[in-house]
Amino acid sequence: MAYLDIKQLRKAYNETEILKGIDLEINDQEFVVFVGPSGCGKTTLLRSIAGLEEVTSGQIVLDSTDITQLPPAKRDLAMVFQSYALYPHMSVKENMSFALKLAGIEKAVIEKKVKETAEILELGPLLERKPKDLSGGQRQRVAIGRAIVRNPKVFLFDEPLSNLDAALRIQMRLELAKLHKELKTTMIYVTHDQVEAMTLADKVVLLNQGKIEQIGSPLDLYTKPANKFVAGFLGMPRMSFLDGKIVSSGTEGIQVQLAAGENVSLPTRETSLSTGTPVSLGVRPEHVSISDVANGHLQARLEVSEHLGSDTYYYVKTPTNESITIRSDNQNKVNDNEAVGLQLDLTQCHLFEKEGNRIY
Repeated sequence: MAYLDIKQLRKAYNETEILKGIDLEINDQEFVVFVGPSGCGKTTLLRSIAGLEEVTSGQIVLDSTDITQLPPAKRDLAMVFQSYALYPHMSVKENMSFALKLAGIEKAVIEKKVKETAEILELGPLLERKPKDLSGGQRQRVAIGRAIVRNPKVFLFDEPLSNLDAALRIQMRLELAKLHKELKTTMIYVTHDQVEAMTLADKVVLLNQGKIEQIGSPLDLYTKPANKFVAGFLGMPRMSFLDGKIVSSGTEGIQVQLAAGENVSLPTRETSLSTGTPVSLGVRPEHVSISDVANGHLQARLEVSEHLGSDTYYYVKTPTNESITIRSDNQNKVNDNEAVGLQLDLTQCHLFEKEGNRIY
């Protein structure tokens, strides 16, 4: 079992508060990803769990044991860093077994654990090599293997793939997903890459300015964002937002007048919005399509297009200078600076308060 409970965790450097009362429960065998913009506190939170940062207040409880004040070596956790942190003079085998030797584990047990771990990570043929003779992906697997042999209750990963090139990052991402299924252990992973968060996580914890904005499955955060920050952060390309106000709200739907003057009718859902309430309409690129100018929900002008093979991204501006991104399957032939109509899938649009909280 590896159940982690974080209660009102705070961390401050002098007068600057980095973590502002974090409450979080991580269940046994979950793959939890901390994600957010640079400086949001995700790495500080991970290092606080690991014991590498002294917290200002709050509790960290692992399986009913308060580990808040325990030194890192006593927490039964293993951390994989962004830099591989391998001993250059040691072989792969020696790097993987070093912590076990320091702990006084019997040689036969060490040999068995290293062999089993090397098989899982496909490092068998590399055990006698030095780190300088390995590729970036191989070094990262050695760093992960060094953590696995310790058989910790929780694995902590601090942006372990950020130093790898794009192709290798995808490969290692798949290997990490498979590793989690094989080991059936609790893993906590920090990244700024939303693709890693969406593909690896059972549970995503999205942080911003030292606070948790939303916790949930990747699909929950994508389809039901708590606010504009979450909606704008998750998704590539990001969600587009259009200013507007409520014209009417009733059993037949919600009428929203956009800034350019167009009215759109959203499906009926429970709401207490009153006429004139300022709102923001959110729409993802896959829920906008290009039509002729006369038949669109609103008009725009194409600024830039990006052709990516299977998809094309169109970046357009409305008459009120609001930006909208469109994902297309390359069936549209549109020229730069051309006027177009935009058709919105109104069943998939989101409505936000002007302050940012999601209405629905």
